[in-house]
Amino acid sequence: MSRFAIIPAYNEEKNIGQVLKEVKKLGVTPIVVDDGSTDDTFGISKKNGAITIRHERNKGKGESIKSGIDYLLKHHPDFTCVVLMDADMQYHPKEAMAIFNALEKNKSDFVMGHRNWEEVPLRHQLGNFVWRNAFNILFGTSLKDTNCGLIGISRNAIEKIKGYIIGGYVVDNSILIGVIKNKLKIDQVPVKVVYHRKSGVTRGITIVAGVLIYIVKEGLKYRLGRKR
Repeated sequence: MSRFAIIPAYNEEKNIGQVLKEVKKLGVTPIVVDDGSTDDTFGISKKNGAITIRHERNKGKGESIKSGIDYLLKHHPDFTCVVLMDADMQYHPKEAMAIFNALEKNKSDFVMGHRNWEEVPLRHQLGNFVWRNAFNILFGTSLKDTNCGLIGISRNAIEKIKGYIIGGYVVDNSILIGVIKNKLKIDQVPVKVVYHRKSGVTRGITIVAGVLIYIVKEGLKYRLGRKR
């Protein structure tokens, strides 16, 4: 089995070395996409033996994921599955094993982690509550988490959802929408999460509103399209 992890990274020199050491312990091949970092993220990734792709300027998480997928399709077209993970240790890399197992043993096309909301700060609980319920109502799903950044995708599903990968904080939702529209098999597994960074109130409200607007807009388009 050929397991890969695509890790978008922007100015993560403090964390990327640890992430890569943990990923390699799992027997997983890491692909770091350095998204125009101004620190030593690229150099540390290379030193730790990761396949490393560099963007000359910051393009965002969505474009980084696309770059990683393009590399996989070109150089390792026989891969079985890939996990998308962040470079900030919010999710410990060992949590990816549950994702890989669900992809392989359950024959799922798409696996998204779901967080224990008791481990999540209240401000994040509230935003995710709004997103999750809006998404489930509009797309007719009953997902436990719709915005977890730890995601697994099978080889079968990659090319079907690639066009749905967009930038910004909506990327998890945009991929999930692509999965639903293509009627792919979805699974969810519990994952542990640790929040290291705090965002300001104004920034937090802006993020929640922006993602909610995207979910509502795409959800309404989806429902109207199904009625035709």
